[in-house]
Parts: sequence; C-alpha cells; structure tokens
Amino acid sequence: MNKIFRRLLVIHHFLIITGFTLCAQLKWENIDSLYQPLPPSVHIYKTTSSLDGKPNIAYYLIADLKDKQLIFDTDTTFSRRLTPAAFYHKNEQPLVVVNCTFFSFQTNQNLNMVIKNGKLVGYNVHTIAGRGKDTLRYIHTFGSAIGISKKRKADVAWTFTDSSKNFSYATGLAYPVIKDSSNDLTFSMIKAMKYFTPDFSFSRKMFRKWKMQTAVGGGPILLQNGEIKITNNEERKFAGNAIHDKHPRTAMGYTRDNQLIILVVQGRAPGIAEGASLTQEAQILKDLGCWEALNLDGGGSSCLLVNGKETIRPSDATGQRPVPAVFLIHHKEITNK
Repeated sequence: MNKIFRRLLVIHHFLIITGFTLCAQLKWENIDSLYQPLPPSVHIYKTTSSLDGKPNIAYYLIADLKDKQLIFDTDTTFSRRLTPAAFYHKNEQPLVVVNCTFFSFQTNQNLNMVIKNGKLVGYNVHTIAGRGKDTLRYIHTFGSAIGISKKRKADVAWTFTDSSKNFSYATGLAYPVIKDSSNDLTFSMIKAMKYFTPDFSFSRKMFRKWKMQTAVGGGPILLQNGEIKITNNEERKFAGNAIHDKHPRTAMGYTRDNQLIILVVQGRAPGIAEGASLTQEAQILKDLGCWEALNLDGGGSSCLLVNGKETIRPSDATGQRPVPAVFLIHHKEITNK
C-alpha cells in the first residue's frame, strides 16, 4: 500500500506541476516605443516566454473600441492578392494592417465574409468538398466572423451570407455540419434555415440581421463567454487532429470592457518560434481577458503591421504572403498629419 500511495503521490505532483506549466500566463512587455506614433488608446506588447516549454515569439495589440479617433475598417481585392505592406500603402498608411480571411490560391478570392462600410464585399463559402470516406459528399457549414457595429460594439458569431444581399445573418449558436451530395448552397436564407434546422421556428428566432459596420471572417471560434470553446467540428476549418498542430497564428477578440485585441504568433522557425496550436492560441486570448475570440488565417499569411513595421516575422521564405483582404485601424489625428 505504501508503494502504491507513493506512486499516486508522485503522479499527483506531476499533474499539478504539468498543469501549472500549461496554464502559466506568458510574460508580456510593452513595446509602444518601437512603433510610434501611437494614440493613447492603442498599445502593443511582445512576449518571448516559452509556450509549453517550446520557443515562442508573439505580439498582441490592444485598441479601445470606444475611442472615436480610431476608425476600424477593412480592404479587399477582386481576383488578386496584395501583401500587407501593399495594403498599407494603398490605404494611406493606416495605423494597423493585419491579415484576416482564408482564401483560395487558385482564384485569389476570400473564402470568408468581409464587411466594409456596412456592406458585404466578401462572402462565405458554405460548401466544402468531403475528404476520405466523404469524398463523394459535400459538407455545409456556417462561417464565423468578428464584427464591429456603428455603436463600436464587437461581436463574434456564425454567419450566413448570400451574394444577392448586401448584409449577412448571424447566430450565437454553432450549428452541426450537414453532409449530402449537393455542391450548392446558394438558396435563400429561409430555405437554408429549414435545411439546417428541422425546427425552423426556433432557427428563425436565433438568426438575425447582423448589422455590422466592419467585419472579417475566419474560424474556428476559440472563446465564448470567456471560456475556451473551439468550434472546429462545426466549422471544419481543419481536418482530424490538425487543431493540435503548431503554426503561425492570427486571431482577434474583444474584452467585456470594449477593448479589441489582435494576436499574432510567430511559427515554423525551429529553435526560435515553434508556433501555437488552436488550444494554446485560445488559452493566450483567455489569459488576455477576451470574452469572445476568433481564429483567422494563419501559417504563411500571418502578418501584423503597426505603422508599417512588421511585428512577427512571416514564415514564408519570400516574406509577406499576398492576401485578398486585411483588417485595418486608422487614427484620425495621425492620418491627418
């Protein structure tokens, strides 16, 4: 009994130590001085604290949504891609440029919604070709997005877009995927709701017009109500156990006191910066105080510019990867100088 008790005690201590290591918060350093000029409502932080024992480099920018001198915006292209630096010059040198949507390398088009000045300028791809045993079937999902309203309130939701409308619908519930043999889900919102939810009366109440002034899509959602809830099974952004793989990451979230947080994690640099899994990314955002948060396109696309200067080093050997859309923050006073 004594040997068994000692073994259990060792295991107990190991779990405590391991749990502390996994949950320990990163140490962040304010580096505002490196990215001036910055308004008082915007700050940037860097960490080189190891992430679960692995080398790590990450940055986050925090901006006050209530500051009316800040303009939250997007920009997108049509059938072409630009580097974040090119978007920076195209948009008269904004305060912040960060990559956002997933996209097709074949068509250069967004795979997620983009809202600019209250109107849809990019649309979700709601149909995904199946893989493996589902090769001959199609998967239909709702895409997640983060938006900012005219009243400067942020929201993370699952969205439905239709190219015949200039607005989107949204819900706070993650719907399970539907599998069938149809590769088209371009029918009306009402038919879509009937298709996804047998109890249409319930579904119709849950979906609403998503009146956002600015929004970008990505996925999966990482945090809901301040807790980690990764909805990859509902969104199918990553196959199998890929959510545990470490890569460069871009994510956005917001706190309950209306602070917007943009996180980028450097990766694919062995011995320097290993990257983060979706679970690690979610934990970082939770530790930073996010109430809701959304993963955005990562990998070689991850790039955050502050006053035109890079934060993380892009993982592509050629540098910044061209993307079809970016999220922007302008500052009126800085822009007018």
